[in-house]
Amino acid sequence: MTAYYPMLHRFSTSIAEIPLPEKFTYPFCYTPHPLCVLAAEEVKSFLSRQTEWTEELQAGKMFGVLLIRDEDGEIGYLAAYSGILAGRNDHPFFVPPVYDLLNPDGFFKKEEEQISRINLSIREMEEATEYKALQEQLDNLQQEAEKDLRLSKSLLKEAKQRREAQRQSGNLTEEEAAALIRESQFQKAEYKRKERNWKERLLPLQKQTAAYEQQIRQLKTERKERSSALQQRLFSQFRLLNRKGETRDLCDIFAHTAHKIPPAGAGECAGPKLLQQAYLHHWTPLAMAEFWYGNSPQTEIRHHGHYYPACQGKCAPILSHMLQGLEVDPNPLVQQQKESAGLPLETVFEDEWLAVVCKPAGMLSVPGKEETVSVYDLMRQRYPSSQGPLLVHRLDMATSGLLLVAKTKQTHQALQALFKKRQIKKRYIALLQGCVAQDQGVIRLPIGPSHLDRPRQMVDETYGKPAITLYTVLNRTAAYTRVAFYPQTGRTHQLRIHAAHPAGLHCPIMGDELYGTKAERLYLHAEMLEFIHPVTGKLLHIERKADF
Repeated sequence: MTAYYPMLHRFSTSIAEIPLPEKFTYPFCYTPHPLCVLAAEEVKSFLSRQTEWTEELQAGKMFGVLLIRDEDGEIGYLAAYSGILAGRNDHPFFVPPVYDLLNPDGFFKKEEEQISRINLSIREMEEATEYKALQEQLDNLQQEAEKDLRLSKSLLKEAKQRREAQRQSGNLTEEEAAALIRESQFQKAEYKRKERNWKERLLPLQKQTAAYEQQIRQLKTERKERSSALQQRLFSQFRLLNRKGETRDLCDIFAHTAHKIPPAGAGECAGPKLLQQAYLHHWTPLAMAEFWYGNSPQTEIRHHGHYYPACQGKCAPILSHMLQGLEVDPNPLVQQQKESAGLPLETVFEDEWLAVVCKPAGMLSVPGKEETVSVYDLMRQRYPSSQGPLLVHRLDMATSGLLLVAKTKQTHQALQALFKKRQIKKRYIALLQGCVAQDQGVIRLPIGPSHLDRPRQMVDETYGKPAITLYTVLNRTAAYTRVAFYPQTGRTHQLRIHAAHPAGLHCPIMGDELYGTKAERLYLHAEMLEFIHPVTGKLLHIERKADF
């Protein structure tokens, strides 16, 4: 009989009629298995009863569930949260962490205390009354010195100009000319003496101030070195298993990535925690799902109760190791790309300089990592003698609609110039989940990449690039709002972010699995392009209506 584990849960309702998954979940793009949905609902019910966590849960947190088969062949599930919950990581309902950072007897907490003491010493020295008084005295004396030396330089310049005027008059005797030279030498020597005098007056204060600053620098250097060493030692404690029984630590796992060093928080997400416990107890992982509980963060877009893929920055390298030995579902995005490769690529407009084609949803604009057909590939086959990059702009794989193709390098450059000058008008049609209250408006939300979770983007007021979208509501139903978007800038995922973000329309585009809810497709279509033909000078207005 399997031993009792508080973290191993049996379903509260019968699951006999629900078939088990044939393969493990592909964690970066998936539809949650019905049993994972059932497990997630039980976890949500548990969370709703935890009144002491209300405030933190309202702020929002990612949770995960893992469907497992135990050693007796019985089905159950594990639950986990990312990071720390209510200041702890040892809540019995959830799996424990891969490594317990909060163990008071562990090296991490002890070294963290030492670093905290160094931080305190730095603050005390920087705020010391004597140090601040020295800084103020030095600053005042430096300002006085600069003012005095500026005045002396000004007087030197005036005297020099006066002497030059006397010399140019041509009426000087030899004695008078020699006197001018002596005057110049004397004034320069006096200025040098004044400079030395100020340096001598400043030196004691500079030495005393420098002594404080040297101690502060040494403490900061020690803090940096200890923090770096602690981080490295911490990463080595995260020894992660896979189905084959192989163990690798975070340093080894991330050594072959672009950044080489694990990002902060690596190994503390729900997914790695769940798989680690399954392997430690010799339970077979069957399926996994992660969901958001609570309000959305200010920058990223998360919806309460929605399911999300594992993050790319922290979890992709880890899970690529931990899933080895499991039979995993294929990447559905690759399957979509393969299926779209057989779809017709309609030509909406064509002349000897350019063409406009209608890209089907699911087809890549340009070649990706996988060997699947893109619009670029098809255009290169269609126009083998064409020069230049061909595609003037791109659409997301999930977006359908009009793409502009240049047949010559000169046409490509001219069309790109029109895009940069915002002289190409675009209209997109979208179905949004929910009701947009205003009939029309402007959305201004700067956008930047979510570096640890690509390809997701985020609203970034500090580093994001300006993004502007005009919109008009076309019609509303009880379930959705049909909207026309007129993007004034071309940021990645701009329309998807502006639709979904609470500071935008707060109504995600239907089928947007990154920022909303997955459906059979993303209901976003590039419907119209309007621009002046770069060769003929004629106005081109090209439309292809959405099929939704």
